[in-house]
Amino acid sequence: MSTQDVAVDDVDLAIAAYREDGRWSVSALAPQSALEIDTLIARLRQFPGEGGVFGIVSVGDEFFLLLHVVGQDVRVMISDAAALLDWSLAEEAADLIELEWDEDEIEEFEAAGDVTLCENFGLDGAELVMICEDEEMYPDEQIRAIAKRLGFANELATAIRGR
Repeated sequence: MSTQDVAVDDVDLAIAAYREDGRWSVSALAPQSALEIDTLIARLRQFPGEGGVFGIVSVGDEFFLLLHVVGQDVRVMISDAAALLDWSLAEEAADLIELEWDEDEIEEFEAAGDVTLCENFGLDGAELVMICEDEEMYPDEQIRAIAKRLGFANELATAIRGR
């Protein structure tokens, strides 16, 4: 199986979202920091945050990664398991969390990985899966829906405008 490396032009969105003093902050990340999972995690660890930091990377209008980094603990969700077949970043994320998957059993629009990673922030796994399975929404729309549900939609919009 051969996956495509993620290039700077493939990164539609890369952000870090974290809480300080009970308020969300969202920072746009340079696309270069989102090309490989290890580089992305190292960049996310540079942010403060009560309860860690979320990282969101949207790739090629096809999928997004949602990460929650708390110290050495890294939780990852891939919005569309089909990305495992096509993109190196999705494959690296799956390897990092030791996700077992079978190429023949992958369904499009099926979330993979830890769908419970937002539960401590008010978004349960079932709702996150429903957002990911919505075939009418592009990844950027799914990300906005997640941000709205978690309470940082305005900060996300500001970060996107500012990049």
